[in-house]
Amino acid sequence: MKSASQNRLGILLALIANSVWGCAALYWIQTKPVPPLDVLAHRGVWTLPAVLLVLLAFGRFRSTLLLLRDWHTLKFTALAAFLISINWGVFLFAVTNGRATEASLGYFMLPILTAMAGVLVFKERPTRPQQVAMALAVLAVMVQLVAVGTLPIVSLTLSISFATYSVIRKYIQADAIQGLFMESLFLMPVGAIWLVLHQGGGLFEYGLRTDLFLLGAGALTAVPLLTHVASARILSMSTVGLFSYLGPSLQLIVAQTILGESITPVTLASFLIVWCGLAFILFDNFRALHRTRKNRSLSASSLNSD
Repeated sequence: MKSASQNRLGILLALIANSVWGCAALYWIQTKPVPPLDVLAHRGVWTLPAVLLVLLAFGRFRSTLLLLRDWHTLKFTALAAFLISINWGVFLFAVTNGRATEASLGYFMLPILTAMAGVLVFKERPTRPQQVAMALAVLAVMVQLVAVGTLPIVSLTLSISFATYSVIRKYIQADAIQGLFMESLFLMPVGAIWLVLHQGGGLFEYGLRTDLFLLGAGALTAVPLLTHVASARILSMSTVGLFSYLGPSLQLIVAQTILGESITPVTLASFLIVWCGLAFILFDNFRALHRTRKNRSLSASSLNSD
């Protein structure tokens, strides 16, 4: 049983993680006019030392290296690194090209697509609310396709790439920090080669301020992940799941207010449809949480009566 102070700490850590993710667009636009691919290369390079420091600080570097001896782990880690680089790259493109609203829609769709992945890959049996949410997600995409004539490529790429990444990560026996370190081992050399071939990728070209934002890319990647992992160890998964909606909500607010993006009626309709799907999932989560607490209460009462 977690104490009240532990729960408060878990909530604070969850707020930090999801707030950083939700406001990340404000960080990445500071790297302009550096092209998104150059920024992605910097992120790949500077994430490695940032995560390495975390592993060393917690004495987990040696145990992480032992994981790299397994060919199965290396194979899936390489694939995970490829998928997360696509996710990062598309997000960087979106937020630096006036399409942060589309990125927000993608991350709102993510819980639904993750549930779809569970059904397709792991043969999980979806609940009725999850089935409704999946159908609504498909409807949201169809609305865009019929009304606009094109698929919401940015939204779909972000949600599909991360949902697939989540599936691949299930095959890797490593936690989030260890996984990010191993993925960075694949991303760093590619990013370094790119920067060499592109004259440093904007480093020392646009002033000290831009340089600091490029060099801080690794810390921005590691900090929210570390606080998210720490919060997940304290809070229930249902609570962690609820906090995960804070990130895309903040992304949408940032896009519509600070970044000054506009939202079309079709995109707004897609958001409303997806939100309806998320409402079904949230209802299902609350019902499951209530059922669990009720069962625990009955068990406790039974033990006391004995």
